Amino acid sequence: MHLRTRLKHLALAGAALAVVTASLPGAAAADSGDRGHHPSDRGLSAVIRYTEYGIPHIVARDYANLGFGTGWAQAADQVCVLADGFLTVTGERSRYFGPDAAPDGSLSSATTNLSSDLYFRGVRDAGTVEELLRTPAPAGPSGDLEELMRGWAAGYNAWLRKNRITDPACAGADWVRPVTALDVARRGFAVSVLGGQGRAVDGITAARPPAAPPAAPTAGAVPDPDDTAAAAKALFAAENATMGSNAVAFSGATTAGGRGLLLGNPHYPWQGGRRFWQSQQTIPGELNVSGASLLGTAVVNIGFNDKVAWSHTVATGVPLNLHQLTLVPGDPTAYLVDGRPERMTPRTVSVPVKDGAPVARTQWWTRYGPVVGGLGAQLPLPWTTTTAYALNDPNAANLRGSDTALGFGKARSTNDVADVLRRTQGLPWVNTIAADAAGHTYFGQSQVLPRITDELALRCSTPLGRATYPASGVAVLDGARSDCALGSDPDAVQPGIFGPARMPVLRDAPYVENSNDSAWLTNADRPLTGYERVFGTIATPRSLRTRGGVEDVAAMAGRGRLTVADLQRQQFANRAPAGDLAAADVAAACPAALPDAPDACRALAAWDRTVNTDSRGALLFDRFWRRFTASVPSAQQWLVPFSATDPVRTPRTVNTTAPGFAKALADAVAELRAAGIPLDAPLGDHQFVVRGGQRIPVSGGTESLGIWNKTESVWNAAGGGYVEVAHGTSHVQAVGWDGGRCPVARTLLSYSQSSNPASPHYSDQTRLYAGERWVTSRFCEKDILRSPALRVVVVRG
Repeated sequence: MHLRTRLKHLALAGAALAVVTASLPGAAAADSGDRGHHPSDRGLSAVIRYTEYGIPHIVARDYANLGFGTGWAQAADQVCVLADGFLTVTGERSRYFGPDAAPDGSLSSATTNLSSDLYFRGVRDAGTVEELLRTPAPAGPSGDLEELMRGWAAGYNAWLRKNRITDPACAGADWVRPVTALDVARRGFAVSVLGGQGRAVDGITAARPPAAPPAAPTAGAVPDPDDTAAAAKALFAAENATMGSNAVAFSGATTAGGRGLLLGNPHYPWQGGRRFWQSQQTIPGELNVSGASLLGTAVVNIGFNDKVAWSHTVATGVPLNLHQLTLVPGDPTAYLVDGRPERMTPRTVSVPVKDGAPVARTQWWTRYGPVVGGLGAQLPLPWTTTTAYALNDPNAANLRGSDTALGFGKARSTNDVADVLRRTQGLPWVNTIAADAAGHTYFGQSQVLPRITDELALRCSTPLGRATYPASGVAVLDGARSDCALGSDPDAVQPGIFGPARMPVLRDAPYVENSNDSAWLTNADRPLTGYERVFGTIATPRSLRTRGGVEDVAAMAGRGRLTVADLQRQQFANRAPAGDLAAADVAAACPAALPDAPDACRALAAWDRTVNTDSRGALLFDRFWRRFTASVPSAQQWLVPFSATDPVRTPRTVNTTAPGFAKALADAVAELRAAGIPLDAPLGDHQFVVRGGQRIPVSGGTESLGIWNKTESVWNAAGGGYVEVAHGTSHVQAVGWDGGRCPVARTLLSYSQSSNPASPHYSDQTRLYAGERWVTSRFCEKDILRSPALRVVVVRG
């Protein structure tokens, strides 16, 4: 940088910091009567220093002011996505977009706006979030978090007042409106219940008692246990999820400097309200953390500071259970507990609808939770004259997740990370993987889960539950017996959940790794056992992504002397474990299966077993493998079956004689030919995103191939192949320490910081991602002030 320009930047930044540390007033007092619900921005200010790729470094003197700066900066990048999400949690989608359109799926599983609104307006009408806000910590949110949320809402509103929206997604829209701190908390609630009530929104809002009692129970109304167990297993399977992740931490015993390393690779949607957003948050002397936040969140959810780095992976713990109700004869809205009748509580919800009269529906609640008519279309739970099902979601009493993240931001060691998890118990559906500058590693499946012990499930499962619990971890308990209540652990912060002592934990292993399988193979040399089935399985087949990940990181740990550069190489190694296991055998069997397609056989034989953009044959194998694994039962896919004594190397040897093998191969060839795609075309020619009218080739591959750098794309043969990424690699961080004051960190936000096509940060990091290049994190002041892109903004209420 030219010396004069650098001095100018230093002067600007120094003056701005002086404003923060010396002249800004304290957080303004909230208006009396409704603290936190109607945020005032009087006196609130923050300094935002923008560096390369639009990453803001937010400095404030306290939590309210930090929230103010964070809300302002998020609005600047993502105002339309944020505003859309606030319509969701206030239950007003049908008013503006009509009842039949579909939400983006980021805050619940609702398939229509009406279903979404009925659920979230029901949460509003019941005062659920307000009650949680009134709950004292640690069961409820901390005062610091409430101040952050109050400030966030004020900052968002201040940005709306002072700026013109240029994003065509909502420019001029009357649904973009100010929000309250309560709205921010409601959004946090929605994220918390994503795996529970949020998974069952359609089932909650559509559940109806039978209209008239028939002479006998409806034939076929009782769910088939085996079919339901299979549906539940598929519902909670990682390969069917739209969120996942990889993360690995290496101990000092494996690294070049004896300090820890962490690679975090969350797999999240590329569009909509579940995107990540990067920032650094600083309160001098109190907090200094960098990383990624879920949109609408006032804290850094995944990140690092000068001593600790952490990431999350979506866990296998099942954060819900069902209670099968025995109904009172002749009254389907009353149920028996120990022979005594209890009435369900009706909650009638009215939703305003665009161009129509309001729609009213009644939801039915029990001591266990809402009556639910199913968990998605594939898992119906019929409400008959004799039986109904109630859903228990312990995360409906949990607003502590952001306090967990806030605690991580202030942690100084992996011991502190463990202590934060013990104190807050706020994570609803993720594992935690962490490393620190002293060389320690940590894995913990610290989830808010219903306290379903294997003993309780054995004693209290209904016939349906005896099928679903072993298969999927979904317990169906006898709701007619009070001795089947969940109970409590003495170290749990709320009733009915597991305490920290019961959770799978592994400390100070040479590596800890998770790719969305259970905790069992966190380290293949130190398997974790002894946990209850609701947390996940033990000694069962692992996904190809887990198997490939364990192979890779175990080999890295064995080589030793690792650095951040090794983490970067692992992220973009793009090895296809399915290819390593099967491609040679598929190519060998190809001539007999496809005698008229020698070019297909040559392409498969020549494939380099990677999913780089220049890999030829990768697309053909991918389209074949998807068909093969979808059409051939898993037990018939391999000749060597799974062995719990060799879980990383089994099953193996693809079964090329399996019924469906030849058809899957022929159909893949026919598909590509019909689309005019050469069978040996480079992957990047047909796996890309379009930004600013230009194609950007992207590497990576699907879950079924076992790719670490996961890319689940939208297939459109007429459009050229994979034309957009639905979900996959999102915010990546490779973090270590070299003995200096600053962490050594490289980051990458695959879909970029802003969803506004008019923003310069709409696709800049997407191009970095396509080129497998990284952002050098600017954590310390000296590095921030040296940024050639430094731009200082002082934001005020």
